Amino acid sequence: MKLKILLIAPLFFTLASCAQSKDQKKEAVSINKEFDISHPNDPFESFNRVMWNVNYDLLDPYFIRPISLGYVHIIPQFARTGVENFIANLEAPMSTVNSLLMLDGKNALHHFNRFWINSTFGLVGILDIASAAGLQKRNQHQFGDVMGAYHIGQGPYFMVPIYGPLTLREGAGDLVDGLYPPLSWLTLPQSLVKFVLNGMEVRAAAVSQEQILANSPDPYIFVRDAYLQYKAFSARSGNEEEIETLDDEYLDEFMDEIDDY
Repeated sequence: MKLKILLIAPLFFTLASCAQSKDQKKEAVSINKEFDISHPNDPFESFNRVMWNVNYDLLDPYFIRPISLGYVHIIPQFARTGVENFIANLEAPMSTVNSLLMLDGKNALHHFNRFWINSTFGLVGILDIASAAGLQKRNQHQFGDVMGAYHIGQGPYFMVPIYGPLTLREGAGDLVDGLYPPLSWLTLPQSLVKFVLNGMEVRAAAVSQEQILANSPDPYIFVRDAYLQYKAFSARSGNEEEIETLDDEYLDEFMDEIDDY
């Protein structure tokens, strides 16, 4: 099981709906007091925990999870795959430029080739012709990764209602990524549709990973540290293969931390 799968979209990984009993929550609070697990990137932890509870205990189980599962059960797989391919193709130019800024020419060329092939022969990206030609999908490089590669710190960590975890660096990076065409050509309603469709697909895929949060004495800490670690990997890694080799290692470390509790 790979950490990348758990963090494929931090938006809905934070909303995994594994309900905890009151006793479990009290146990987590006592653990927090016994061990110093505060994080220098989380100066607003008290506020963030309130937002976590809004996402984890209210929005996800009653709205996001059932809607997402309904979406994947009602919409045919081929249609959902086409939407997923189209969205990924929109983000390929972003990854091309960001990879160049990270001095990763090989990855930039990979994303560029995928973009022009799928845009030309794949019905503007609905069909993933590039993968059939041997150019498999890779992780997208965001501008937040670029800043991290140049040793700009992640800044404060925030738990945003609905959106999920976010750092100041990643939030600023998202704004820059939105300036790249064709993402910059999307209107606000179109951007929201893209956000919702992609989010529902990813949230439904995270159902099989919910037990990991259920087994954690403090899901908030688990998700926060996993998110910060993964973003650090993305900034340091020039390609997806290096990130993948780190996934299992750090997932084991997180599970060891849980066992230590």
